[in-house]
Amino acid sequence: MTDLRELIDRSELAELVARHSLWIDELRYDESEQLFTDDIAVTSLRGEATGVEALVQLARKGHDTYVGTLHNKSNLMIAIDGDTATVRANDIAVLVRHDMTEEIAAAIHYYRARRTSEGWRFDRLEIVPQSLTAPLERAI
Repeated sequence: MTDLRELIDRSELAELVARHSLWIDELRYDESEQLFTDDIAVTSLRGEATGVEALVQLARKGHDTYVGTLHNKSNLMIAIDGDTATVRANDIAVLVRHDMTEEIAAAIHYYRARRTSEGWRFDRLEIVPQSLTAPLERAI
């Protein structure tokens, strides 16, 4: 039977995933310490990063070429083991170009989190691309 602590942890981890999308979409890089541990390790198609500063540089490298992005995470699968957890999430992103075009990207995000004195934080993220469209003409 699921206890109250596990339900709270699941809710906090799901919110952390949602805040990760806002961190990228709204350029909230100054809130990095609220999402990631100092030793965060990230692997993605764009490269690898260790530490918050390197993570921000990697995120900017991949997203600064767009005028806007909208990431949507779904199908969260959360597994908690004491003070550590894993979360698998599907990510669909709309990437808006400057020239009235957009691209649609899909990836699977594999997060690892640990409980800190400030709450759950991600200490590992692997982004596995699934698809990316060619630029599409925007209707609006």
